[in-house]
Amino acid sequence: MPRKQNSPLVVGRTASRVAGERFAWGLCAFLLSAVAVAADDPREWLERMNHALTANDYEGVFTHWQGNKVEMLRIIHRVKNGEVRERLVSLDGSGREFIRSGTELTCYLPDKKTVLVEKRPEESPLLGNFPTFDEASTQFYDVKEEERTRFNRRNTRIIKVTPKDEFRYGYRLWIDDSTAMPIRTQLCDARGKVIEQVVFSDLTFNARIPDSAFKPEVSTEGFAWLRNDTPTPTLAAAGSPVLWNALKLPPGFALRARAAQTMPGSTDPVAHLVYSDGLASVSVFVEMRTQVQQGLAADGQATTGEAQVGSSSVFSTVSNGYKVTAVGEVPPETVKSIASSMKSSPPAGGLSLQGPPRR
Repeated sequence: MPRKQNSPLVVGRTASRVAGERFAWGLCAFLLSAVAVAADDPREWLERMNHALTANDYEGVFTHWQGNKVEMLRIIHRVKNGEVRERLVSLDGSGREFIRSGTELTCYLPDKKTVLVEKRPEESPLLGNFPTFDEASTQFYDVKEEERTRFNRRNTRIIKVTPKDEFRYGYRLWIDDSTAMPIRTQLCDARGKVIEQVVFSDLTFNARIPDSAFKPEVSTEGFAWLRNDTPTPTLAAAGSPVLWNALKLPPGFALRARAAQTMPGSTDPVAHLVYSDGLASVSVFVEMRTQVQQGLAADGQATTGEAQVGSSSVFSTVSNGYKVTAVGEVPPETVKSIASSMKSSPPAGGLSLQGPPRR
């Protein structure tokens, strides 16, 4: 019998159905691959890491390398009813403890027989601020995943953050696949040299951490208590006759906050300005006195000084009789550039900016 031929209409419908199925499968494969790419985006892992550091309950022991100094510390972190509590204890015999409850940070310093109480931004963990990125940050940093490896019996992925110029530091972070916690972190200069390193030797997640875990072990008998939790004065209330600004900044840095700040043990407020590129930040302190004899040479000219304290760079100079000090976890050239460009001008219309700013 002759084979029955399908009509052109049937053939057309069949071809259309097959093409539609192929398109659907292709679209599904594309969406799945897009999800996989998004899940493996290194910037997404940095966001997950910062969330794990601030939102989870955990405790652990880690070693901190900074220059030639090595210190072992214990960290306890809890979030209960929306309140963050942290305790950081030095295990090197010094007895130093740092306990944070909400926005109040209490520092127990047995070697100085001092307890310092101050305010701290609630979103700023004791382990420090790790890199987070927006579209603007990618102009100044390259972010990529280097490799996946086993570290301390955990599956980790190494995320590398590389600065594109000499004004900022970079990072290498070993992020745990299952918890998104940073098991190992390195702060590196532009050449990749490690400046500072943190390595967890033990890390556990607890369903319940009691209040007793946040009580200090050190006896404070005979200790001096210094408090810096009084309301920060405005610049106008502090009697500042000038407004300070940096005339020239490294690429990407901008003024993020400005306030007057009273330092512990002193009644003289200082102007405090924070410049940041969204990741790295520099704090500038200006002594609000009409003359700063320290820092002036015999001929009345300003002298300068610079120092490197672990990963932090410090640079001081004198401008118009005011001492200007810039400090930040950035290369020395960055703090020098910002401090040297600070200039004063009369405030317009009476300045009333509140603080304190974030560091």
